[in-house]
Amino acid sequence: MTSTAGPDTPETYLCTVRRLAAAQKPAARSAPAYSRYVNRRIGRYLAAWAFRAGLSPNAVTGISALFTFTGVALLMAVPPSSWSGVTIALLLLVGYAFDSADGQVSRLRGGGTPAGEWLDHMVDAAKVSAMPLAVLVGFARFDAAPEGWLLVPLSFSVVSAVLFFGMILTEQLRRQHGQQSLAVDAPGRPSWLRALLVAPMDYGLLCLSFVLLGATDVFMVVYTVLFAATTAFTVLASVKWFREMRSFTVRAAPAASVPSGGDAGRRR
Repeated sequence: MTSTAGPDTPETYLCTVRRLAAAQKPAARSAPAYSRYVNRRIGRYLAAWAFRAGLSPNAVTGISALFTFTGVALLMAVPPSSWSGVTIALLLLVGYAFDSADGQVSRLRGGGTPAGEWLDHMVDAAKVSAMPLAVLVGFARFDAAPEGWLLVPLSFSVVSAVLFFGMILTEQLRRQHGQQSLAVDAPGRPSWLRALLVAPMDYGLLCLSFVLLGATDVFMVVYTVLFAATTAFTVLASVKWFREMRSFTVRAAPAASVPSGGDAGRRR
């Protein structure tokens, strides 16, 4: 969209939002409902604000990390309660929205950088493992759950790390072998059905689940369901990704020169 502002007239906030909406890249094909329809929209408004405030994408990533890891720290520092659950959920959701905003600020500024992408992925990698470990530490410190249940957040940390690494590595290998990324939607309207089917593994839904922290029994059930859904998705996706990787043609390295004489026959 072309801004109606003249050369000496600053662009309005709403014009920045509209310009960003027009330039926004397609959502990931597997993006769940909250991430696709709620978080991206909130991130758009935050990105417009950050752009007008002169913040760099890396600064926005830093704000995201500040909110996220404050929520993670509260999970370990305070006993589970209604007020702490709502506070933690809000902190995590705001952090998630800023996580969406940093890439959008990059597009407003003309494109991202490898350093910015690296920083964003490093923060994401830290949070997906740290959050379930914080649940484990908090529930253990305040004796809020049976010891056996603590295996759930411990396992969730492993599964989350494996899933995150698998998604990033698969996309990198697709690019390396000249394959079109499967992360974006095909042309046309996005699939509501797909977005709803993958809702149980939605990071936004995971953040919202902490609202139930005061009702620990209910929270443990919901958290376990989210863990089971994420684990099932990871297993199924890993099988699919492995089959896809096997279909790629491996370029053979140039053959090493063979030594002359009898030494060649003795080498293994």
